[in-house]
Amino acid sequence: MMMMMMMMMEAMVATVSVPFPSILTVLTEDLLLRILDMLVDDSHRKSLRLVCKEFLRLESLNRRSLRVLRHDSLPRLLRRYQFLDLLDLSVCPCIDDATMTLLFGIPNPYSCLARWIKTLVLSRACALRSGGLEVVVKSLPCLQEIDLSYCRGFGDREASALSYAQGLKVLKLVKCLGITDFGLAKIVVGCVRLESLNLKWCLKITDLGIELLSKKCTALRILDLSYLKVTNKSLHSISSLWRLEVLHMVGCSSVDDNGLHFLSNGNPSLLSIDVSRCDNVSSRGLLSVIRGHKGLHQITAGYSFSELSKPLVYKLGELKNLKSIRVYAARVSDWSLGIIGNNCKQLVEIGLSKCTGVTDLGIKKLVSGCPDLKILDLTCCHLITDAALSAIADSCKNRLCLRLESCNLITQMGLGRLGSCCLLLEELDLTDCMGVNDAGLEQLSGCLELLCLKLGLCTNISDKGLIHIGYKCTKLLELDLYRCKGIGDYGLAAIANGCRKLKKLNLCYCVEISDEGLKYISTLEELLDLEIRRLVKITSLGLTAIAVGCKSLAELDMKRCYSICDAGLWSLAHYSPNIRQINLSYCRISDVALCMAMGNMKCLQDAKLVHLTLVSVEGFELALRASCVRLKKLKLLSTLKFLLSAELLQMLQARGCKIRWMEKALVLS
Repeated sequence: MMMMMMMMMEAMVATVSVPFPSILTVLTEDLLLRILDMLVDDSHRKSLRLVCKEFLRLESLNRRSLRVLRHDSLPRLLRRYQFLDLLDLSVCPCIDDATMTLLFGIPNPYSCLARWIKTLVLSRACALRSGGLEVVVKSLPCLQEIDLSYCRGFGDREASALSYAQGLKVLKLVKCLGITDFGLAKIVVGCVRLESLNLKWCLKITDLGIELLSKKCTALRILDLSYLKVTNKSLHSISSLWRLEVLHMVGCSSVDDNGLHFLSNGNPSLLSIDVSRCDNVSSRGLLSVIRGHKGLHQITAGYSFSELSKPLVYKLGELKNLKSIRVYAARVSDWSLGIIGNNCKQLVEIGLSKCTGVTDLGIKKLVSGCPDLKILDLTCCHLITDAALSAIADSCKNRLCLRLESCNLITQMGLGRLGSCCLLLEELDLTDCMGVNDAGLEQLSGCLELLCLKLGLCTNISDKGLIHIGYKCTKLLELDLYRCKGIGDYGLAAIANGCRKLKKLNLCYCVEISDEGLKYISTLEELLDLEIRRLVKITSLGLTAIAVGCKSLAELDMKRCYSICDAGLWSLAHYSPNIRQINLSYCRISDVALCMAMGNMKCLQDAKLVHLTLVSVEGFELALRASCVRLKKLKLLSTLKFLLSAELLQMLQARGCKIRWMEKALVLS
């Protein structure tokens, strides 16, 4: 596929100097659109549309999803991409009623361009109110899915406006704290076709709202009630939803085993249930659910009961289609893992994080019977040794995500077995594994398909081991080196040269890294998230290199980088227009630099500005005024609460900005 694209581009370049027909005369528009369908990487699509105007036109016709970073570019983008299925405005600041009316109000030149949109993401649009929301839902006749999670201004009036979306099938309202049973009633009466509803953390919803929901939205397949103050009465209502497939009720402390018993006689289509952190639920309640649903695919019961009892284990063994089970912080045994391994042949995920009693023998029994296992979470299973890794390496030949945080008995021998046998290993978490060293990383580098590697707190590794990772694991997207004090500039050079697709990098407290190391990192054009907290050797020179080179950078944490001054922040303000989240706490920057940065970073939504000792109250006032229309989260010292003007604080609150006031003494360490 990519070879074909290269041939196309080379042919077009050749037409500049050689009088031959363009390749566009050979390949039809339909063929080119089919090629575009195969390009999933955004960088490849960007390269293609820069070739010529014809490719730009075809890419515009082909594109179905769009994530917007700046609201002022929305009109232009909607004109270019007229056949969008998905429009994501979750990271776009200034989404309010005026913006929505401008884009979707009738009549205007843009409303007809967006008419095909089926999915709209407005998460964290805290300034959006009922008027703008009503304009949106009335202007998008094809709208089937909308995400309004974390919109703190969403209440019953907004719910009433949303009820006009009669074709709505998927609705996400995570942590919309203002909605009550009255608002939910408006939604369920107007949106009777709902198939998926997420009400997690909507704390004002009670049994009354859930009862009406169960009566009106009979097509519901997915329902999330996590952390709601509902009781067994709600479960009795939910049991009448015959099409329900997924039920999440994490942290529902008022629900008990009697409530789960209602489910055993209803919901014949149930495939997945999550009762994690339900304090009054025991294995007896989960048993009643399993008895009534032999077709369950996924069970999650983390931190709910202390032991995986024998009756429950036997019942789990009867679930022949079980694909995922997570029982965090429970007591398990070799026998129970053996029963699950022998009977649940379809298992692809098992979560045993913080479970006691997990041994090498138990893991061997488990994995030997589950050849399709893809996710294995053994976090804080302190009895695990290299023998367990050998068993995993022998049995798990498919793509695998393996989490081994704080498994301190693992050594280079076990990592060697993974490196030589688990050739499709994609994610490995070795955080705080004291037995990991350079020799182990050399052995592990045989896992050429690694996408995510976490080595935080592995104090026995150095540049020598990291060089092997950089040289061979070229597909890495995420690398965590938190507090790996033996890592320096040479190790980063190897990572930068080999792992060109890296998107997330954590270098916090790697105190040997200097500006030279950041210059290597600056060549990673696709880097999105960089954490360089307390790198005491770096200066504004290194930060400038990052700002100039890492054009995609969206999140930056440089807390306690004491040697970074105004020059570094000016570079960020000028060269890094896409930064959405930044931590400047304890940096030695002045009023002018802060004001310039906060004013120029047009996408900034989350800023941590604690203990900026060179910034005056007037400096904070001006900087926050320059960015108040965009900010959604802000962290400041509590003393500023009484020094900043009441007008500014009211303005921030009105725009939906959540301020976290910190009472923290200044400690330069």
